[in-house]
Amino acid sequence: MQSQNRILDDMSQLFTNALGVAQGAKDEAETALKGMLDRWLADRDFVTREEFDAVRAMAQKAREENEALKARLDALEADKG
Repeated sequence: MQSQNRILDDMSQLFTNALGVAQGAKDEAETALKGMLDRWLADRDFVTREEFDAVRAMAQKAREENEALKARLDALEADKG
């Protein structure tokens, strides 16, 4: 009986180790794939989400400033006329 428990313990340890190795291989493959994808995107001059959001915020601010300047010009023209 003791021998049988030892065999089961050894098999359990073997499967646990195999799962750990498989998880490590999966993580390594994901990291490699992400690196390849990042390089591919960089080579095509795609922008990151952060860069896109920053430019969008700048454009929104510029639109608001243009609207404020237009309102000031309209007010000046109304005062002239």
